[in-house]
Amino acid sequence: MLTGTLEHVVKHSLVYSYALSQPLTTYVDAYPELQNKLLLEAEQLEYGDHGEIVRFLQYKMSELSYYDDKIDGDFGILTEYALKKFQAKHKLTVDGQVDQITLQTLIKIEKQKNLKQIENLSETIYPGLHSKDVEIMQESLRYFGYYTGEIDGIYGPLTTKALKLAEEEHGLELTKEVTQKALTQLYEKDNASDEKNKIDEKAKTHAKTKNQKEKNPHKADDKKKADKKEIKQAVVIGANKGDTVKTAHAVLGTPYKWGGSSPSGFDCSGFIQYVFQENGMTIPRTVSDVWNFATPVSSKSVGDLVFFETYKPGPSHMGIYIGDGKFIHASESRGVEISELTNTYWEPRYLGTKRITKQ
Repeated sequence: MLTGTLEHVVKHSLVYSYALSQPLTTYVDAYPELQNKLLLEAEQLEYGDHGEIVRFLQYKMSELSYYDDKIDGDFGILTEYALKKFQAKHKLTVDGQVDQITLQTLIKIEKQKNLKQIENLSETIYPGLHSKDVEIMQESLRYFGYYTGEIDGIYGPLTTKALKLAEEEHGLELTKEVTQKALTQLYEKDNASDEKNKIDEKAKTHAKTKNQKEKNPHKADDKKKADKKEIKQAVVIGANKGDTVKTAHAVLGTPYKWGGSSPSGFDCSGFIQYVFQENGMTIPRTVSDVWNFATPVSSKSVGDLVFFETYKPGPSHMGIYIGDGKFIHASESRGVEISELTNTYWEPRYLGTKRITKQ
């Protein structure tokens, strides 16, 4: 923990020294914490001033919904009015001038807003997700200097590292790891419950059959033959493959929604998780975790999962194979749809096929 924090402090010292030797707008915009330092070191700002420091002030008040005009670096009547609103709201001296107390309060409120945003969004995003929420999270993490990568909305290694820094420095729990062992335990628990239900049902059926046999031996024999036939047919269907495909078809046309995992809207992995959960099977939430969790197969079968490499190296998209070279999946452009594996987009991105098995 100490190492991570020390690394963070050293990094900021170096970045700050470098930034001050460069054109102001080029580097300070990329490191909001430097805006705070420069604002606090500036002389008192007031009506009629202009420059980059005023622009930083306007931007901060805009982010906190006090200023809604052009961010131009000119301390005019609208900037003064916004500042007075802020001062009145937080019980400061209402004079429209930027003194140290006003600046410290402004920065404190801005930090609270960004930290709260990080806490709230950490509950809904996960590694591998590509969404607007991740983009907002990255911007908030960048505010504190934890995130220094591109604001691309992709929850990758840099976002994970930034969240861990935030965890260490603020004593929060922001990252959640779902291990394969934990998922397997959940899976086995579900299977055990299924087996118990089957045993209970079998006992009831046996008692009922025995009673019928005592009353009508010939009819009971016919029923026994029919039961055997049904069991044979069930084995042919396999581990819920027909049911998963049926469930997937039932939500065909559902719109795409970042982080969605219900019929009101699905993202790629949310769709797959929903389909399997509806059939009593617990699987991971992200594409990469499902890839590691599932069992590789040499040939495709209906109900198997097909994986693709799209916006990043490794598995980042998946669908359910439905036969005839087709798969059903949640695409960003058209929601839940059926596509051809030989499609010019999907074929070169295909990684492999894996299977979720009930043991």
